[in-house]
Amino acid sequence: MGKVFTHVTMSLDGYVADPDDHFAELFDWYGAGEVSVPSGNEDIAFQVDEASAEALRDLTGNVGALVAGRRLFDIAHGWNDAHPCGAPVVVVTHNTPADAERWPRTTFASGVEAAIAEARKIAGGKDITIASANITQQALDLGLVDEVRVSLVPVLFGEGVPHFTKLDRGHLLLEDPTVIQGRRALHLTYPVRR
Repeated sequence: MGKVFTHVTMSLDGYVADPDDHFAELFDWYGAGEVSVPSGNEDIAFQVDEASAEALRDLTGNVGALVAGRRLFDIAHGWNDAHPCGAPVVVVTHNTPADAERWPRTTFASGVEAAIAEARKIAGGKDITIASANITQQALDLGLVDEVRVSLVPVLFGEGVPHFTKLDRGHLLLEDPTVIQGRRALHLTYPVRR
């Protein structure tokens, strides 16, 4: 069975967007190199350095499903039903869009546990990635995450949408990270201590 991991590109001070949901500076590393890495969305191209290419391939190479929150789904306009990771998407929402058939590769689930269960079915033994701050928080609290991955970038927002907030279950211990130093991003992978 594949693992469940979270991934976010985050500012040095821990934010995934500024107060107005702008985040463009966070993704400079996706165009900071000369190595092409294929995307699952023809409208999105990755041109990264060799180290970041290794990290990006590891992030997307074995992903069978991606879990996201409704807020991110709406901001990204459902990625036009083609998320860059190339996998089907499961969206956690209590209000499925009336035009849900517009996204045939997207499934809607009423909660985080249901979304992870559905993602496991879809993934067929491949990895599942979680790409939303709030959903990450809930999945960590539920003990559903195997690895926490962060691409830390040299930007300070000072305020905005934090990636990590208070954990309901208290401290969560992680193992020592695997570190890949890329251009414009430091890629960190922390296994969750069991």
